[in-house]
Amino acid sequence: MKLLKFIVLLLSAAALGGCSGAKLSVADEQMARGEFFNAAKTYRKVYDRLRKPDERPQRGPIAMKMAECYRRLGQDARASAAYQNAMRYGVTDSTAILRLAQCLHSEGKYQPAITNYEKFLELAPGNAEAEAGLTGARMAAKLKAEPTRYVIRRHKTLNSSRSDYAPMFGSADLDVLYYTTTNEKATGTNKSEITGAKKPDIWVMRKDESGKWLRPEAVEGELNSDAEEGIVSFSPDGTTMYLTKARREPNSPTGVEIYTSQRSDASWSAPVKFEVIPDTISNFGHPAVSPNGEYLYFTSDMPGGQGGYDIWRINLKDKVGSLENLGEFINTPGNEQFPYCRTDSVIYFASDGHPGMGGLDLFRAEMTPSGGWNVVNMGYPMNSPADDFGITFGAGESGFFSSSRGDARGFDHIYTFELPDLRIMISGWVLDRDEEPVPDATIRIVGNDGSNQKAVARDDGSFSFPLQRGVKYTMLAGAKGYLNAKQEFTSDSAEEDAEYGVDFILASITKPVVVENIFYDFDKATLRPESKTALDEMAQMLRDNPNVTIEMASHTDRKGSDEYNMALSARRAQSVIDYLIAAGISADRLQPQGYGESKPKTITKKLAREFPQFEEGCTLTEEFILTLTPEDQEIADQINRRTEFQVLSIDYQMF
Repeated sequence: MKLLKFIVLLLSAAALGGCSGAKLSVADEQMARGEFFNAAKTYRKVYDRLRKPDERPQRGPIAMKMAECYRRLGQDARASAAYQNAMRYGVTDSTAILRLAQCLHSEGKYQPAITNYEKFLELAPGNAEAEAGLTGARMAAKLKAEPTRYVIRRHKTLNSSRSDYAPMFGSADLDVLYYTTTNEKATGTNKSEITGAKKPDIWVMRKDESGKWLRPEAVEGELNSDAEEGIVSFSPDGTTMYLTKARREPNSPTGVEIYTSQRSDASWSAPVKFEVIPDTISNFGHPAVSPNGEYLYFTSDMPGGQGGYDIWRINLKDKVGSLENLGEFINTPGNEQFPYCRTDSVIYFASDGHPGMGGLDLFRAEMTPSGGWNVVNMGYPMNSPADDFGITFGAGESGFFSSSRGDARGFDHIYTFELPDLRIMISGWVLDRDEEPVPDATIRIVGNDGSNQKAVARDDGSFSFPLQRGVKYTMLAGAKGYLNAKQEFTSDSAEEDAEYGVDFILASITKPVVVENIFYDFDKATLRPESKTALDEMAQMLRDNPNVTIEMASHTDRKGSDEYNMALSARRAQSVIDYLIAAGISADRLQPQGYGESKPKTITKKLAREFPQFEEGCTLTEEFILTLTPEDQEIADQINRRTEFQVLSIDYQMF
């Protein structure tokens, strides 16, 4: 509901025109005092009574006034219908089109809202309020289609069947939460003429020793009365409360002012008016104390602002001459309200003047080095077509806020919000060249953000690390008896969970290692172009292991004479050596060797899995191959034709 929420946007009956009749005059007087709930009921009775053909033209102005009341109460669907009736019965005031667009906007009916904003702008080109609304309605669908990671939930313990809003932590321990409520147990017996609900009080919810929230209760002491109190903030030490309190005088518009109350143990003293400046006409409310206690931020419609309600601040330690409007980056011709100071340079507030999803939206503003503010809509689901406002932060990116979403009566409710930590992981396996796990391998990961992590692979060779967004990482895996392997990658900068996979294949230093995918022209030592990838990986491995020297060996199959095969394999080994030298590897780390057909391959576990016709441990000699089928003979010859390396030493030093 909208008394303390909107600080009562006062509207004079004269501004909308008059009409004869005692009940209509009563409704006009109620509306002039800001008693929107009562005024709407009275206007409805007058409207329904006008049934005769000659009376029907009078329905238009009354429907317009009734629509204004519904809009102030946050009952947007009723307001939309009433604005349309006003125009149907002859109201030509273009304001009806703008207000209809805004109510449709707050209902989430974005396309009809866009149509009416455009229609109004044809009549009033350049109107800032309509242009901001049009921009917001156009971008709302995108905000909803691209939600933020915030998770919101309606708080079960905190909310009543009426309005509950403007939560605020009352202690640094975050174990006491104050809020404003119009629940049926609020002080006093009379319903508010403005909202139709009980007049708001300040209540509190506390945690027990286990950290569970207890049932809320009214604050103790002299704080609450049969008037309207709510929307609080606290001094850094928690002993002084700043609050908004209604100013009610007979036959006068309702206004609001800022008061203070002092805490004694768990009890609060009677409120005392805090005078910002000597001004009995303007409204002052929604106090918010800066974290260091130096400034009081607040909302006011005093002269000198950008229009509507603006956010201002004043120095609490030296008030004279310190009053300051936060300026055009934050304030608009619309309404900026509910400031919340998170740090000295970051504030949050609610606005219907910046482009948004409808009604009040929540915005984050960060001060720039030049002294301006960078203002960002908090997006969906923090914002909705309804009113979203009154945020307070607890631990990290979590806390409470208020919203009227999903309540056709316009009642506000309190929601929790949380921005879960991003889960960005990299995981994989450390395997040997036979694709068997390498247990106890050490994996290091270093980021260009200064991070440095280390882990040991599990018995199955697996590992995992948490990462940060948009960081370039270098990873190195190694184990006793194996050469090191290095990989580099950059994590995505997108704000979403992600999991990366990377495997390390380690080469043994105790047995020959086949280099896959090295190809030669038929019956020649010339390397084919498709060998480049494997050879470049070989060169990188040698760079990653600069103390290693190797023998690079080439083997042929059984076909051809021994002398020919020995010479061919020697030339092929030298071709690989020449490529590695050209890639920057020192020649004295490389020893070529041609073995011809003299060292047939022994079947490994990996080869046995790939070629189950061969048992692990059998050696592909010429005698064995001749016992095979022609098809398997060709496979065995292919296995024997290979290029492999063997580590000779691990203590090479370049001088």
